[in-house]
Amino acid sequence: MASAVAPVAPRRQRDRGPLIPKTSRRTYWVYLVPGLALLTVIIIVPLVWNVYLTFTSYRGIRPPEWIGLENWRRLLADETFWTSFENSLAMIGAMVVAPTLVGLVLAAMLFDLIGKKFGARVASFLRATYYLPQILPSVIAAIVIGWILRPQDGALNDILGGLGLESLQHNWLGSPDTAMPSLMVVLVWVQIGYPVVIFMAALQRVDPELYEAAELDGAGWFQRFRAITIGMIRPEVFVVVLTCTIAALKVFGPVYALTGGGPGTSTIVPAYYAYSQFFQAQQVGYGATIATALTAVVAVVAVTFVLLQTRLERREEAL
Repeated sequence: MASAVAPVAPRRQRDRGPLIPKTSRRTYWVYLVPGLALLTVIIIVPLVWNVYLTFTSYRGIRPPEWIGLENWRRLLADETFWTSFENSLAMIGAMVVAPTLVGLVLAAMLFDLIGKKFGARVASFLRATYYLPQILPSVIAAIVIGWILRPQDGALNDILGGLGLESLQHNWLGSPDTAMPSLMVVLVWVQIGYPVVIFMAALQRVDPELYEAAELDGAGWFQRFRAITIGMIRPEVFVVVLTCTIAALKVFGPVYALTGGGPGTSTIVPAYYAYSQFFQAQQVGYGATIATALTAVVAVVAVTFVLLQTRLERREEAL
């Protein structure tokens, strides 16, 4: 009796997904050409040209003259340059630290308190109100604030005079002791709506039962804010801090419209200092050096934030 031979199952091929012809794969690159062309023309070519100008003496008329590292030596010894970066620390306080902290509290209050007691529409209206300064062009907002802070007929000094507080009237933007604080207040007002919107959007993915359970356990609002809100929206906090830090390092419009870097150098920042060297002093090579140094600082800050966030996420996954 012949033994039955079991049929040999065909060897299974690995599931490699849909087979795409090589000609179709090549056509994908065609769709990348417009974006790569724009990136090259708008970003790469100006960046390379700017870096080249840092090694030249160029006034914008005659061809650039190669001078090597002279601009960089001048930059390291330039007190105004270092003052501009010191002022950037004040900008970071006004555009990063204060808006992030206040934005966290406001977003949590709108979501956890006002939204529950008065409804989502009221919370959405207040959120839009906080975000309104972000919609305004920075120069327009600065002009309005400049009208309020004018020394002769500004609204703030008129209010102080009407209240009998003439001794408090001041040239807010024209005095070195009050120019930077006044500018910082303006920047806080402009910037605060951005973190509020981001944090409220992040809170939408938080399970409301967490707040209800914590409230039933007797946790107060601040305890819920510290234990639930901050922990759940930590990735959004990193995003806000990173983007606001970059914006603070590059701030230009309010300084240009309100103070022009003055009085003296009390409110000068790297972006405005580079602009003044480019267009006022006609030192294009030195202005390019300032702009390149600022770009390097922004790149280092961005990479540091990304690496820090990645390390924290891996540590949390390991736990």
